[in-house]
Amino acid sequence: MQTLLEVKNLIVSFSAGKQVTDVVKGISFFIQPGETLGIVGESGSGKSVTSLSIMKLLSGNGFIRSGEILFHKNNQTVNLAELNEKQIRPYRGKEIAMIFQEPMTSLNPVLTCGFQVQEAIQVHYNISKKEAREHVIQLFEKVKLPRPADIYHSYPHQLSGGQKQRVMIAMAISCKPSLLIADEPTTALDVTVQQKILELLHDIQQEHGMSMIFITHDLGVTYEIAHRVAVMHQGKIVESGKTSDLFNHPQHPYTQGLIACRPPLNKRFYLLPTVQNFLDGSANVLLSENNIYTAEHRKEHHKTLYSQEPLLQVKNLTKVYGIEKSWFGRKKQTIVAVDNVSLDVYPGETVGLVGESGCGKTTLGRCILRLIEPTKGEIIYRGKLLNQLQGEALRKMRKHMQIIFQDPYSSLNPRMKIGEAIMEPMWVHRIWPNKKTCKEKTIELLEKVGLTADHFHRMPHEFSGGQRQRIVIARALSVQPEFIICDESVSALDVSIQAQVLNLLNELKKDFGFTYIFISHDLSVVKFMSDRIFVMNQGKIEESGDPDAIYENPKSEFTLRLIEAIPGKKLSAQ
Repeated sequence: MQTLLEVKNLIVSFSAGKQVTDVVKGISFFIQPGETLGIVGESGSGKSVTSLSIMKLLSGNGFIRSGEILFHKNNQTVNLAELNEKQIRPYRGKEIAMIFQEPMTSLNPVLTCGFQVQEAIQVHYNISKKEAREHVIQLFEKVKLPRPADIYHSYPHQLSGGQKQRVMIAMAISCKPSLLIADEPTTALDVTVQQKILELLHDIQQEHGMSMIFITHDLGVTYEIAHRVAVMHQGKIVESGKTSDLFNHPQHPYTQGLIACRPPLNKRFYLLPTVQNFLDGSANVLLSENNIYTAEHRKEHHKTLYSQEPLLQVKNLTKVYGIEKSWFGRKKQTIVAVDNVSLDVYPGETVGLVGESGCGKTTLGRCILRLIEPTKGEIIYRGKLLNQLQGEALRKMRKHMQIIFQDPYSSLNPRMKIGEAIMEPMWVHRIWPNKKTCKEKTIELLEKVGLTADHFHRMPHEFSGGQRQRIVIARALSVQPEFIICDESVSALDVSIQAQVLNLLNELKKDFGFTYIFISHDLSVVKFMSDRIFVMNQGKIEESGDPDAIYENPKSEFTLRLIEAIPGKKLSAQ
């Protein structure tokens, strides 16, 4: 069998003035017809740059310094690395297509979804607009979009994340490419939506005999979909091989660390091992019996925890949104985002809130903090009815209740130094008597979350995603809160950075006695973090209880579906 694509000694560099930095450092790999190659690694390892090099889509200051990208088809071989913009165009879309990580930024917001896919078809095929339109609707049916004819005329903002990703897949397969490059195509999706997208890609691959390069930092997803895996670290491939061999018998410490730092489903650690533990040889301590949080330890901890009075009580909380008002101001339709939810949270407890996007998790969290006004119900914090607090009284209460948002970049002011961003709430709430003390305490917080005093004067864009998340955590801690809501605060992070942040949250909880509500659609992360979990579905609490009990014996079909959709369950159970 002839190899479809060969990458040989590829070096990709980026220039900044006179300085040239190698980002991909002499990597080689191949892919056979009909095969799926998984490329895994952390952000910055060179995965996406490699895929953009194959498509010749590197940004202005990026270039292929040396190496070959050989594409074989019909007994002909072409070196894509040598082609100019005009020469590469017939290969893009028709022979090699790409699904990008973020469909909202990859789709043009001012053009309908149907037009964008139709345009891609008409670039490569001499067919009429009517024929192209019919082909687009057939593609939308193939990728299982609801109401394909309606979505043809819809704009990207009118679709959910999963639906936009399906439009991108339809566009990618529209010309029946020989090779599909999927760059983190499921990263921001719920586990159930992710499972459907993976099944869809597998079905399309089987139908067309297409090869696929699947780029991700999620090893569970790679385990499910790839025939072979290449592990990238700092621009190099450190290990590669058949999926089962690599995951069952990883040889390189970096690969071992990536696999181990995912929260396992069959046991609970006090601290998750990180990649760095494997690279510096200290992992054995964290993999030992001494680091396992046993059922007996949890039982003893919970006995103390639930002997207290609740810190927070939520009673019959409901949030209703009215949409589509008529000419006379009457609401034609309402959406019940949170439907009669009740729960108690005890001092020092971590309550997990899990469910799909749109189930009401975030709305519930924001209603508790009064960032969104609930329609009805009661929120009682330390015996005070928060619903009745206004003005100065509410501002004072906010000192005790904080939130860590999902996207740290958009929740930081891009024009404010991070030291000032952390100091600002201290000064607003008069936590310390003067700005000198505020600065000293800010530096202490930076060091507490694993940063340094040197970072005080840097801007948000100068930090990685994991570092920005640490900054947002430091800012939440700056007012010395008792209660923190973590809203999908690790969902966009690499597994290794995620492990570090989860460990940090647990260490801070131990040091300061924090109480958390931990919101996520990732059941394995929620299971690791939580004393109890509440499963939400369509605004209601589907079931609640001990995380291990719910995982081993779910009472509802919805919870079972969430558990079954966890990628790489067999890998997690090892």
